Amino acid sequence: MKVSQDFSWQAKNLRTGTWAAIASYGMWGLFPIYWKQITYIDSIHILCHRILWSSLFLLMVMQMYGSISSQLLPLFRQKRSLVPIVACSALITTNWGTYIWAVNAGHVTESSLGYYITPLLSIALGSIFFNEKMDRWTVVSVIIAALGVAVAACMIGKLPWVSLTLAASFSIYSAVKKSAGLHALPGLTAETLLAVPFVLIWLLWARFAGWGYFFGPGAKSVVFLVVAGPVTAIPLLAFAYAANRISLQRIGFIQYLSPTAQLVLGLVVYGERMSPAMMLAFGAVVIAVAIYLATRRWQLTKPNPIK
Repeated sequence: MKVSQDFSWQAKNLRTGTWAAIASYGMWGLFPIYWKQITYIDSIHILCHRILWSSLFLLMVMQMYGSISSQLLPLFRQKRSLVPIVACSALITTNWGTYIWAVNAGHVTESSLGYYITPLLSIALGSIFFNEKMDRWTVVSVIIAALGVAVAACMIGKLPWVSLTLAASFSIYSAVKKSAGLHALPGLTAETLLAVPFVLIWLLWARFAGWGYFFGPGAKSVVFLVVAGPVTAIPLLAFAYAANRISLQRIGFIQYLSPTAQLVLGLVVYGERMSPAMMLAFGAVVIAVAIYLATRRWQLTKPNPIK
């Protein structure tokens, strides 16, 4: 009976974690629709307001559950939890800042390439640090996607530092989140709160220097910057929930949903043209994902073997 209950619990975790990951990356894939509305605001302002309003939104949610004193505050008192929280805070801030700058500076191709590379690193980290098994079809899928991305990077003609920064920061963030095993809500709240003092200092300086958008004419800037809090926090909460329940391999391939959705939006909604390099990367990724999913559909109803 106990074995059956354990299997049922693991299967439920796999199912709910998978859907949480799909929801998370699906929302991230639709982000261009939101950020296109405030392209007139410079990158660092957007980043600072994302952090500030995300932290306030998360604190409100924690207050609703009455868990600030019982779950949030202890995280700052324990070295075991504080170290990964500091690391996650630095990594997610780096990722957000790089992505916002890349979009505003016209490096959309490099940023998209970064999110194609990210799942490959997640799978590699899962195999190296968490003993997540890679069968031959997983290896084949990773090799196909890796070759496509590598050739695409060569076609771009220079070291894609934007892509590498985005990929490294988020894949390592995923691994640290999984290793720490922190609860989704208090962990994410602590991460954003650590960055808030720096954000407030910069925003106050920008305000007194006459370089700000929040109190400018019209309500559009205020609304979009404030709503950026829940817009940012909700998919991250879904991701944190998934990271503690499913393997990094599974998360790695679900991650392809986000850059694929962004490419579709760019091509269909915003009329952008896909470069030959991105066409190659996209084609390789589609083939790799198709192979991966076709060879493990049976695993959707049973737990992944994670040692």
